[in-house]
Amino acid sequence: MSLSPLIQQLINALRCLPGVGPKSAQRMAFHLLEREQDAALLLSTILEKAVRLLGRCQECSTLSETDICPMCDDASRSPKLLCVVETPMDVLALEQTGSFNGLYFVLGGHLSPLDGIGPEDIGIAALLSRMQKNVVTELILATNPTVEGEATAHYIAEQLRDLSVKITRIAHGVPVGGELEYVDGGTLAHALAGRRPI
Repeated sequence: MSLSPLIQQLINALRCLPGVGPKSAQRMAFHLLEREQDAALLLSTILEKAVRLLGRCQECSTLSETDICPMCDDASRSPKLLCVVETPMDVLALEQTGSFNGLYFVLGGHLSPLDGIGPEDIGIAALLSRMQKNVVTELILATNPTVEGEATAHYIAEQLRDLSVKITRIAHGVPVGGELEYVDGGTLAHALAGRRPI
């Protein structure tokens, strides 16, 4: 069966989502077109608006509609604690634990020499610059417990060895090979409470 070019384009576009293969994309496309046209239009409007209006916070590099995100602008959060993560989803995962009241820094990825991703390709330079001018007393490295995440944490720790700041790594209650956004809140809370120097 030959599909309409527009339907095929929609299916192909939906396949960019993580975990969505050809069959799932087909089901989503036909569901939106046949049963949820109003929701599909709302989705397209909000998605277009989000892509157009969201940028990066000038302080922590998370996604934000404003130059300074609400977390960085929150005076009740401790500027002495800085938690380094790979993605904005990791910030959300840690925030859902309710156990951290410091600030964040989003690297935008991790080191991966095999994929050609070096320190200049993620936010390490901005993090180092921020550390030079801030009042941070503890830097918590909460990169994912993967080989790449561990390498990224060790690289950052080495770059900051000369600063008088306590550098800690989240505890290994988080499963090795996992990603923070998929770990339950209790495990993340335990990992934050059991962080240790590296």
